[in-house]
Amino acid sequence: MRLGNFNHIARHWKGLAAATMLAGMAATAAPAEAKTLVIARDMDINSLDIDRSWCDTCMIYNAAVYDGLLALDKDNKLVPVIAESWTVNDDQTVFTFKLNPKATFSDGSKVEAKDVKWSWERLKNIKGSPSDLASTISSIETPDAETVVVKTAEPNSELLNVLAASYFGVINSDVAQAEGKATAAADAAQSDPAEPWFLAHSAGAGPFVLDTYQPGAELRLKRNEKYWREPAKVDEIVIRQVGDAVAQAQLLQSGQADVAMNIDPETAKTLTGPNVKTESAPSNNFVYIAISPGAVANPFPMTADIREAISLAVDRKSLVDFTLGEGNGRLISVPFPLDFPGGAGHSIPEFDQAKAKELLAKAGHADGFTLEATYPKLNVYGVDFTLAMQKIQQDLAAVNIKLDLKPVEFPNWREAANKDHIPLTFVFFAPDFYGTSQYVNYFGLAPDSTWAKRAGAATDPSFVINDTKPMLAEALKSAPDKAAKIYFDIGEKIKAQNVIIPMISPNTILAYGSKVHGVRNSPSSNVPLYEISLDD
Repeated sequence: MRLGNFNHIARHWKGLAAATMLAGMAATAAPAEAKTLVIARDMDINSLDIDRSWCDTCMIYNAAVYDGLLALDKDNKLVPVIAESWTVNDDQTVFTFKLNPKATFSDGSKVEAKDVKWSWERLKNIKGSPSDLASTISSIETPDAETVVVKTAEPNSELLNVLAASYFGVINSDVAQAEGKATAAADAAQSDPAEPWFLAHSAGAGPFVLDTYQPGAELRLKRNEKYWREPAKVDEIVIRQVGDAVAQAQLLQSGQADVAMNIDPETAKTLTGPNVKTESAPSNNFVYIAISPGAVANPFPMTADIREAISLAVDRKSLVDFTLGEGNGRLISVPFPLDFPGGAGHSIPEFDQAKAKELLAKAGHADGFTLEATYPKLNVYGVDFTLAMQKIQQDLAAVNIKLDLKPVEFPNWREAANKDHIPLTFVFFAPDFYGTSQYVNYFGLAPDSTWAKRAGAATDPSFVINDTKPMLAEALKSAPDKAAKIYFDIGEKIKAQNVIIPMISPNTILAYGSKVHGVRNSPSSNVPLYEISLDD
């Protein structure tokens, strides 16, 4: 989901910083009479304007404040929210929604088709980071106040799942235009001034409304008293900025926080006693090695044999144990989540350093070589990238490949990856919606795909997969079973190139107090706050 989005990042501050944070949070505790859910989280908010937001915390906020037409249940099945029903034509190009006549915004006004049309046209025209999700929509028609007809230029069997993403929440268009001066016009990217207004106001139909936001400190939501469905189970939610996993654990253990959202497996071991619960749950996230055959700094061409040798030389099982601890991650071999269509059933490349040496000898490099390995200096999903790269460095040294490790800040990594490319790197990805097409578009190695460019296809096009785009088009007009088979085949083609080499799908650590119920992960909203309850 989101290379600018560092979910589950735990930067381990120590001593005075953590103590100061604990004291500050205790001093700002919520009133005892309110049923308040306190969440400790490393907030990565870039905006509270739903059409400009692009982060994990943003997904949580958007889904809590802005109901969409659809949502995903715990089994990733579509369920109705504002849309009472929907139909799709045989070509997967026309999607018709009937709105629930009971749906209202937080000011009590009715949700109408014009609001849906305005919201999604603004999303597309604002040209923010989530706008690409709406790029497939060619037109939106509103025959009456309770009917929305969405048309796509090409078949798109995943559109319903896309529309369940939190970025497609419906905005009260009358309020946003009158009070925030928001616009959905074609030039909204230049003419819309509403982002500051959204920092202090919400205009949705969700179970919560924005109360206050203090950047870098606290996001406070209160229950929408005019919510049109069953009311939220807590009066207010306070998300507090706590960047350190250890500090989050201390707050949870002491009862000053009810949920801690960035706990890594090692820190989870410190959470003990009957008042705290932890779960290690499978996630849709993964970390991966990427090799750029066209990188300027390559000492010689990174041929298919060399890339396969690198893949075989890394002990994936040992990497999981070293970075996360046994049982806290799943091995993965294609860049699709294991629980998404086409993601399961792929064999994991064997750990075979003897065969890796044979391939290197075949390629004329039996004596080995040195590769520059620039990577983002992060801790994501509980994986410390420096530790991971040190383990990979150790494994590759056994086959005479020396890695010159160069940790950098994420913006510097992105610049290097896009400019001169990076011979070998280590990075991460998470979904924006439940659907495999986003991964094909990003990792599919089609000539104009993100990773074909980052891997230097303009210099060395030998690894480009020209079949990706037509196969994706076929999947997007196929029934689910056939589409999953096509996605599986695309995954095998990507895997065979050994340019994108997935390593681990880390588990997510869910940590919460014993009085908290309903905490779960969702690929469309990260953590659905509406489902969480708190015992008295």
